[in-house]
Amino acid sequence: MATIERLKKRPDFLATAEGRRFHTERMTAQGRLRDPQAADGLRLGFTITKRVGHAVERNRIRRRLRAAVSLVASDLPGELARLPADIVLIARRPALTAAFEVLAEDLRRAIPTVTRPAAPRPPGQRSGGKSNGKSGGPPSKTKPLQRDAGQAPARPAPSGAADLDPSQERARGPRIAEARRPDGPGAAPVATPNACGGVPDGQ
Repeated sequence: MATIERLKKRPDFLATAEGRRFHTERMTAQGRLRDPQAADGLRLGFTITKRVGHAVERNRIRRRLRAAVSLVASDLPGELARLPADIVLIARRPALTAAFEVLAEDLRRAIPTVTRPAAPRPPGQRSGGKSNGKSGGPPSKTKPLQRDAGQAPARPAPSGAADLDPSQERARGPRIAEARRPDGPGAAPVATPNACGGVPDGQ
């Protein structure tokens, strides 16, 4: 008859949560293989939360699971019982009223499943199951547009100024002409009217 030790330390519970899982209506089993240099033998722990029921119901579920583990341990093959593996059983509400043989059958199916070694991952394959090919890689980033070498970026027109064709600008000429020089000494400068018929400011 194989002996299954109790799993008690919290770090072992947390490490087991990263392993394989097996789900039924009555429980969820989590399992992982320990370091091959560790001591041989299965270790098993229970997790029964308050959502399952009050204290009396949780204690009854724990007693039923312990009895089912003792029954299944007598039927385990020797190589499976000697595996350095940890198993955590997370009980659910139906485990309170399920038939005892149903609980034992769940354990017979769960223990070999969660203690099975992980399959070797093919080279070049990520943990998410996607290869490093084009289909599984991250989307390519668009490169920013490059300006032609030696070409200065176009500057926007000043605020409030309209865009004019160069030919129109040359034909239109300056809006305000410079003051014409007086003919004789001491004469005041004569202002030339602008395109609107007025004179520049300050004249």
